[in-house]
This record gives sequence, C-alpha cells and structure tokens, in this order.
Amino acid sequence: MPCLTVVLTGRDLTLDEVVRVARRGERVELAGDAVERMRATRVIVEAALERGDTVYGFTTGVGAKKNATVAAADIGEHNRLLILNHRVGQGPTLPPDVVRAALLRLSNNLATGAPGVRPELVEALLAALNNGKAPEVRSLGSIGMSDLSANADMAHGALGDFVLAGAEAIALLNNNAVSTGHMALALTDALRLLDTLAVVAGLSLEGFAANLTILDPEVARLRPYPGLGAALAGVRAALEGSYLWNAGAARNLQDPLCFRCVPQVLGAGRDAVGYALSQLAIELNTHQSNPMAVAGEDPRIISVGNFDVLPVAAAVDLVRITLAHVLTSSSERTVKLLQRPLSGLPEGLAVEYGIAHDGLAEFGIAVQSIVSEARLLAQPVSFELSSATQAEGIEDRATSAPLGARRLAEQADLGARVAAIELLVAAQAVDLRRELPLGRGTGEAHGRLRELVPALKAGDAVPQDLEPVVALVRDGLG
Repeated sequence: MPCLTVVLTGRDLTLDEVVRVARRGERVELAGDAVERMRATRVIVEAALERGDTVYGFTTGVGAKKNATVAAADIGEHNRLLILNHRVGQGPTLPPDVVRAALLRLSNNLATGAPGVRPELVEALLAALNNGKAPEVRSLGSIGMSDLSANADMAHGALGDFVLAGAEAIALLNNNAVSTGHMALALTDALRLLDTLAVVAGLSLEGFAANLTILDPEVARLRPYPGLGAALAGVRAALEGSYLWNAGAARNLQDPLCFRCVPQVLGAGRDAVGYALSQLAIELNTHQSNPMAVAGEDPRIISVGNFDVLPVAAAVDLVRITLAHVLTSSSERTVKLLQRPLSGLPEGLAVEYGIAHDGLAEFGIAVQSIVSEARLLAQPVSFELSSATQAEGIEDRATSAPLGARRLAEQADLGARVAAIELLVAAQAVDLRRELPLGRGTGEAHGRLRELVPALKAGDAVPQDLEPVVALVRDGLG
C-alpha cells in the first residue's frame, strides 16, 4: 500500500488525518497556499518588530511581565528563555502517538497564518514529525489556557538547534495543540469502544436469552436521537440471523435494565462523542494563539483569547459522563450473566464436575473494580480553577483541557478491559446455553475470542491473561 501524504493547509485537517499521522506514521507536507498566507502575515509581524511596536510576547514579557519591554537586540534571548522557562512540566511523559498528534495540530495552527511565524518554522516541525520524532513531553503542569509547559517540552525537543525569529516562541507556546491532539485520539478510541460494545452487548443478549423487542425499529423512530438510531441499528446488525429473533426464544417479558436499555445507553454515548467530534472538527482548524496577525486591507496585530478551548473541554467532560453509564451497564450485564437466579445458567458459568468450582464468578468482582475507577474519571474538570491569582490576577481562567483529555484516554483504556471481560463471560454463557445460530456479528466475535481463549471446561482454571482479548477489543469488533 503506498504511503499517503497529509497536506497541511491550516483549514481542513480531519480527525482521520490526525489518527493516520499519529498512529500510522503518514508523512505531512505544507500546502503552497498556507506558505503564501504565512508569508503575508509574517510581513506584518516583521514590520511591527522593525518599528518597535509594543506587542504582547513579541516585544514584551508575558503574564505579569506584560508591561516589560524587550529590546530588539534581546529578542533572540527572549525567545530562548521563553521556551526554557516554561519547561516546568512534571510526571510521566505522554505516549508518542499523542505527541505526534500534538505536533500535527501545532503545525496546522501555525499554518493558519494568524500566529505570524515563518513557513520555515513549520517545515522544521514537520521534518521532526516525518522523521518519526516524538519528543518527551511531560503530562502534568498545564491548566488548558494554552498547554504552556507541555508545548515548551514539545518545541524544545522537536526543534533542536533551530533558531527562532522574533514572535515565534510565543506562537509555539500559546496554543492548545497537546490537549486537542490528545482529545482527537481519545475520542477515536471512545467511538471504537462504543462500536465494539454494540457487538459485545449483542452477545450478552444471546447469552442471557433476552427479549429483543427492545430493538424494534419503532423504538428509534419515536425517539429520534441520532445516537439511539445508530446504536439500535448496530446491535440489530450484530444479531442478524440470531436464534433470539425466533418466537419463544426470550426467557422474560422484560429483562433487567442493563439489557433492556442497551440501545438507549450506547446511543447516549454515541451522541456525546458525536457532539465532541463536531466541536473538535472546528477546533482542529482554528487559530489558537495570542497575539493574532491579520492580513488584508487593514493589516494589524491584536490581542485575543483564542486559546480558551472550553467548547471542546466541556464536550469531552460530557463524553466521560456518558461513558461511565455505558461501562456501568456493561459490568451489570457481566455480573447478571454470572448469577444463576438471573441467567438461569450455572453459577459463575462453571461446568460442574463434582467439586466446588465458581467458574468465571471472580471476573464479576474484577469488572466492578475497573468500572469504579472508570466512573471516578467521569468527574467534570473543565470548570476547575485552582487559583485566580496567577500572573497578578490576569490569568483567572482555566479549562483543564489536558486533564480532561488524559482522563478520557484513561477511561477508554479501562473501557476496553470492561468490554473484554463482558465478551469473555457472554461467550461462556452462549456456550452453556447451546442455542444456535448466533448472529452474524456476535458469531464472528465469539469465534475470534475462541481463537484466543477456549471455552471453560470441567476442571479448567479461569484464563490467567486477558491481554490478548483486551487487544482484540481495542482493535475493534464493530
């Protein structure tokens, strides 16, 4: 397969392109029209520098030092120290794919032309990206009103000996490239998890011998949420041809809510992710820096607040809240399949052979533990402000966008484990119930699982390593 190239224009970067560059190593090049746009605004910036205009971060200090003047002869040293003095990040480093997504987002921000940097700076960033470079970027220390400390790590690591010109250090720092790049990957993982859970939930419905009236198309027609319609269609597709569609296959008139509300809960998750993706699609192509250079009939440089990413930070909060519901429902299905009074199957789905054997029962405890952690990650963070006194009271806003993105990534990662356990338990329930055929999608998922983990037989110990199953779930079953 030929290696594709993403052409960066500053205007039409897509989520798919972010994923391809971050995780598949696709090359990136700067579009010709972006170069022209950057050169046009660079003329404005250089003229302001030549005149000695007072421009925030260009010829002045930053934060509480905004009124301190930087002499023309000191601009190079100002650039150097601005990057180094913001390298205050702490803790573990971000994964390489997140850093690559951030480098791409930063380059696209600069390619809008509004930050007023030279095209050569973007070319240097893209050279690092195309060479497979992923600088070490520490994950803690930014509050989301620009990812200052993370951006400083990224710029320092990616650019090496590249010499910055006037106004370029502030452009590298004053943006949310790290948090929005991280959000792009985390939302991709969250959506794949929802697709996978539609199949896994379908297998649980078969293992429980549940009532499929919940998937009647009228459910979505009379409640026209887009996510509900998509989720209901996804579960129906997974169960195409299943024995459960046969008259009399269902054991109950009504099943527990974790089974009965599968399309509604998955649908709410899809709606939340869809909303966040619509916000992110805009944010990926916006100008995030301060100041902003404006070309045209009235060329000027203005101070702005475009680094406030509340539209996406709040949307990601919503995604985590709905995912907490999704994962709780998944764990409840798992636990109920393991309990004889509810499933009608042997306790723990064990194959009895004369001695006490609790089968997969302990996975019920494991999944509830994991879901507890996932729920704690759902706490909204976009309104969190630790102090309004920073920079003499000037910096009195926060979105906690890096924290929100990181928590979503962690929650989606935990979600893959929750789904893997539900898949394992649902497959055992199906094997014990011995009703065929399975659905088109659920049958395929069952077969792929059994290639990794055989059915639990009399006297078998439970699977000791579910990592291959977790990897299967992460790759997607939908």
